Amino acid sequence: MRLRNYLTTKVFFAQMAAALLIVGVLGFLFFHWITFVTNHGEEITVPNLSKMTPEQAETVLDELDLDYEIIDTVDYIADFPKLTIVQQEPTAGSKVKGGRTLYLKINAATFTMVALPDLIEKTHRQAVPTLKAVGLLEGEITYKPYVGKDMVLEMWMNGKKIKPGTKVLKSSKIDLVLGDGKVVFEETASDSIPDTEPQDSISDGF
Repeated sequence: MRLRNYLTTKVFFAQMAAALLIVGVLGFLFFHWITFVTNHGEEITVPNLSKMTPEQAETVLDELDLDYEIIDTVDYIADFPKLTIVQQEPTAGSKVKGGRTLYLKINAATFTMVALPDLIEKTHRQAVPTLKAVGLLEGEITYKPYVGKDMVLEMWMNGKKIKPGTKVLKSSKIDLVLGDGKVVFEETASDSIPDTEPQDSISDGF
């Protein structure tokens, strides 16, 4: 039988229909298998882990079929308990699939130590941003007589005078003693002047 004649027979059309049916069934089963494996259409809402310890977060995430990894410890933040979660990625409320890993940042146990910068003989305007640059705060301001107005003369913390280079906890308040711009001269005692001047003696001549 010639090919051209065969392509027009019922047998050929029956075989084609069977082949298309098999392909359709296999395709249907394949896509359902992919959907099952990837949890297609099943999304999980990421919980808010803020201020939780890693142990508490692990309990919550295990119930949702989510995982976590601690990637960093941030400088101590007073608003968060120590060693608790301060940042997470994906953020709370995001939609993810099961098995997703959340990346967490943990609050440090305490403030880090920083060196007190040398502010002596710097102006108040220069001193404040210098303190902030290293994570320190401006405390109480007092003045004392000095020719340089608003010039830093001393640095104090917790009632004690401290020197440049001293290690202090980050976010500590540094009290500054500034010059008031007034010059004070100490008065010296003047030499006393006799109340009466000596009289010249006059000799009478004979």
